[in-house]
Amino acid sequence: MRNPIGFAALVVLSLAAMPATAPAQTFEKQNYNYSEWAKGRFSEAVTVTGPGKMIFLAGVGSENENGQGGDILYKGDFTAQCKYAFDKIKRALDKNGATLGDVMKMVTYMTDVRYQADFGKCRQETFGATPMPAHTLLTISQLAWPGMMIEIDATAMVPLK
Repeated sequence: MRNPIGFAALVVLSLAAMPATAPAQTFEKQNYNYSEWAKGRFSEAVTVTGPGKMIFLAGVGSENENGQGGDILYKGDFTAQCKYAFDKIKRALDKNGATLGDVMKMVTYMTDVRYQADFGKCRQETFGATPMPAHTLLTISQLAWPGMMIEIDATAMVPLK
């Protein structure tokens, strides 16, 4: 069995070819915050609507959605933080008409590479039989708040309805 986070992947999106005389496509960008404390600090989700709707989720970790900035859940428990982050991602995607199957690209930031196997298991349990998106895993010295062990960025795209 291959390591799901040990190789680079390429995702290519093809849009239907349009005649040279077709009108220019326009896009609409919207930013969303679901946690009160995040408002004014960053967007928890950004969507771009045009030929398809792109959803950008950034810095999703174990911040308590109902707490204050810096209120981290499951301090010291990497697996619980990972599961909570993926739960938040699934809920944010759902609010924007997408699922894990629509995720094209993920970047994961971890503070300790020794949790790589735990992350692989957490991600596999989360995605199940859903095809894995392109993914980059980075180990860094610190995340946004003390006590955070993992943050995940995800980019998804869904067709317009």
